[in-house]
Amino acid sequence: MTGDHRSLALLLFGLFVAATLAITTLVSRRRRGSPEEFYAGGRLFSPMENGFAIAGDYMSAASFLGISGLIALYGYDGMLYSVGFLVAWLVVLLLVAELVRNCGRFTLADVVAARMRERPVRIAAGVSAVTVCVLYLVAQMVGAGSLVVLLLGGSSATAPTWTVIGVGALMVVYVVFGGMRATTWIQIVKAVLLLSGAVLLTAFVLVRFRGDLGALLGTAAERSGHGAAFLAPGLKYGGDWRSRLDFISLGLALVLGTAGLPHILSRFYTVPTARAARRSVVWSIGLIGSFYLMTIVLGFGAAALVGQQAVRESNPAGNTAVPLLAADLGGGPGSTGGAVLFGVVAAVAFATILAVVAGITLASSASVAHDLYASLSRSGAGRFSEVTVARTASVGIGIVAIGLGLLARNQNVAFLVGLAFAVAASANLPVLLYTLFWRRFTTRGAVWAVYGGLVPAVVLVLLSPVVSGSPGSLFPQADFHLFPLENPGLVSVPLGFLAGWLGTCLSEDEPDEAKHAETEVRALTGAGAV
Repeated sequence: MTGDHRSLALLLFGLFVAATLAITTLVSRRRRGSPEEFYAGGRLFSPMENGFAIAGDYMSAASFLGISGLIALYGYDGMLYSVGFLVAWLVVLLLVAELVRNCGRFTLADVVAARMRERPVRIAAGVSAVTVCVLYLVAQMVGAGSLVVLLLGGSSATAPTWTVIGVGALMVVYVVFGGMRATTWIQIVKAVLLLSGAVLLTAFVLVRFRGDLGALLGTAAERSGHGAAFLAPGLKYGGDWRSRLDFISLGLALVLGTAGLPHILSRFYTVPTARAARRSVVWSIGLIGSFYLMTIVLGFGAAALVGQQAVRESNPAGNTAVPLLAADLGGGPGSTGGAVLFGVVAAVAFATILAVVAGITLASSASVAHDLYASLSRSGAGRFSEVTVARTASVGIGIVAIGLGLLARNQNVAFLVGLAFAVAASANLPVLLYTLFWRRFTTRGAVWAVYGGLVPAVVLVLLSPVVSGSPGSLFPQADFHLFPLENPGLVSVPLGFLAGWLGTCLSEDEPDEAKHAETEVRALTGAGAV
């Protein structure tokens, strides 16, 4: 894009950023500064509002850019992400949403600490939450860099750098000044924009093929260069045993990971009751399900209209497939219609990134302040208030995410989110389910469950082909990978559950029956819930 067309797209970027900053400024004037206001927005959101906010939080750059790109590159195998991300919400709805809202206050650690010794489990859960959030943030940074490189014609080597830094700075502003209330409204606005943009593009793709899905798939297969194999399993995860195990590992991580994501769990505390939390999930499932069905059309549409080669040339990981599709649907590169549609889609995608990073940063800074700081400070609350520590922590987390985002700029964003899901499923889900459903579960079991899933997951990622040993790894010139799979979920998730069971069996302390009974009554009835 050049000249006026580039200016138009940049203008749309600027308008959204200005609108979200205005929301943050308006909300910051009304805040009371209490932890309940900063972490949970006063618990005043309706199920519909929270459902839209959850959808906005969940439909990240991985969904809009990454999944569609993977489908454009790998066809059938790319759809695994769409299916996995959607099916995961059944686990959230049936197992954790209502119980977490009844048992906790602000974070995952609140649920576990309700029946355990607080200090060790809060530290463990806090470390895990921050690790998952930082991994998730990296994916959003990479998506932002890919968008701006495309906007500037792909010729500026410094574009990813200043884009990642800019996104990091904005997310810190949203969290520090607006808290949960501003973050929620930004996510609601973003969800509406994203769904509207997806509906518009999907309609254009279907009109282009006169509603004939068979023609769409046939053209996509033909232009992919793989023929019928493009529409069959195995293009990415077929072949040798490593690819097949990677397929199973990724599916396990996607389905189980959502229930352990800190920024998703924290959204259940923004509504007044457990019933409202459950209804929020129902709203979000409807919105998210509709969106993921549209990403399938967009992915195959990009393969059919843009072509797999053009997608790879623009971004080897496929992150720019949807913006390229938008430009083609609007009349082609260089046309005014293409520039307008590209600008709209790019602005929506950028809105997606800003909203998601704000939610993740808020969840991670809450864990630092509410769990780690309160547990490690000698006097309980320490010299500074939790809200002050949370705002300070958001700055530090933003700096770490910026650095890692610059390092991982060539990775597919959906793939990076899959790693975050694997860590969440390995470290957070075992301790959460054991706490809610196992009467004998002890403090040692809780700590072992967290670290027993977290440490193997992180170590296996560091020793995998993602970091070294392949042309697309973070360090392509080095080769120190020992673990053959790209996603650690197949190994690390069972290890998390095994560590929790083993720690409980070897624990010298007897479980507190009174605390368990109190937690069970609160979880099932809501009696005594905050």
